[in-house]
Amino acid sequence: MRLSDLQNKNVVNISDGRNIGSIVDVKIDQEKGSIISFVLEPSRNFLSFLNRGEDTEIKWDAITKIGEDVILVKITL
Repeated sequence: MRLSDLQNKNVVNISDGRNIGSIVDVKIDQEKGSIISFVLEPSRNFLSFLNRGEDTEIKWDAITKIGEDVILVKITL
C-alpha cells in the first residue's frame, strides 16, 4: 500500500463515529523502517472553519482497521 492510497481514505474515530480528517503525512522510525504515526489534517466542517484546528497525530497502535474506503481509529480527543 502506498501513502497516496492512504491519503484517499477517511479517518473515522470509532469512539464517537466522527470523521477526524485525512492523512497528510506519515512519521516513520528510520532505524526500524516502521510507521510511528499518521498526521491528519482536520476535517473541514463548519465548526472547524470557525476554530482553525491544528493537525492531529494518530499513533500506529490506535489504528483499529485499514479498510478499502476508511481507516478506523480509537482515540479520545
